[in-house]
Amino acid sequence: MKIMSVTPRTFHLIAPSGYCQNQAAAQLAVRRLQEQGHQVTNLQTIARRSQRFAGSDEQRLQDLDLRQVEADIVLTVRGGYGATRLLPGFDAAALAARLRERPLAICGHSDFTVIQMALLKAGGQTFSGPMLAGNFGAEVVSDFTLDHFWRALTSPEFTLEWPTAPQDVDVSGTVWGGNLAMLTSLIGTPWLPEIDGGILVIEDINEHPFRVERMLLQLAQHGVLARQKAIVTGSFTGVKLSEYDNGYDFDSVWTLIRELTGLPVVTGLEFGHHWNTVTLPLGAHGQLRVAGDVARLTLSGHAVLREHS
Repeated sequence: MKIMSVTPRTFHLIAPSGYCQNQAAAQLAVRRLQEQGHQVTNLQTIARRSQRFAGSDEQRLQDLDLRQVEADIVLTVRGGYGATRLLPGFDAAALAARLRERPLAICGHSDFTVIQMALLKAGGQTFSGPMLAGNFGAEVVSDFTLDHFWRALTSPEFTLEWPTAPQDVDVSGTVWGGNLAMLTSLIGTPWLPEIDGGILVIEDINEHPFRVERMLLQLAQHGVLARQKAIVTGSFTGVKLSEYDNGYDFDSVWTLIRELTGLPVVTGLEFGHHWNTVTLPLGAHGQLRVAGDVARLTLSGHAVLREHS
């Protein structure tokens, strides 16, 4: 495996969600990073456990106090469940202020989406992308995932390109989103950002099309979708349709949402709970165009890693 990086970096691990069951994968990921010349700190989070969580609420909340952390990249160990419990005690405003003063590339997805949304609402940008155990610790690491990870963290502007269903799309706005179930869970709470004119990117795992439709309808009925310019769908994995569905699939859901909202729904981005995943700077400016059957999303305006002196 070749991890693409201009210079060695310091990775600081956090585990605000579930206990890392695959300890071997996490340790393998650490060794791989170290072999590439990177430093990895806060290693105790990998084995830490309290019930199904990666430590007590207090320990996991302490992970999120990154104001004094001197690192390049903050990487979540894994997702699962547990970050929602931390939101009332999480000082998103303080961390967002630190990120604006001294950028720190905070990366994760899945359950971590709720923390990322709280930060985005407070004015802090993060990256929705790979995590330690599931991605860097995979049996075979995806070059696609690694290349997109480093590109997002080091390029002030970059473009993602992928095949999609033909439609006429040319919009721009704030790129935001992540795991759909976690986004929906924030409705009615103080932590869901109000993004006007946004490009909402969504993904999920183990969620049947009818559940995905129900969550999107909830976002629509809450007024979230009416404020967007477009929806981009990532990976929706871990689902097996049955005879009962009788042709009702994700394409059926996307068609309904297009008809209901009038929004373009651009499908097919490799993003989320999948071996291949792009890394998205949440809160960045996005220019989304579809020409023929090719989608292009150009991202800019996000903080990137600085070269060490």
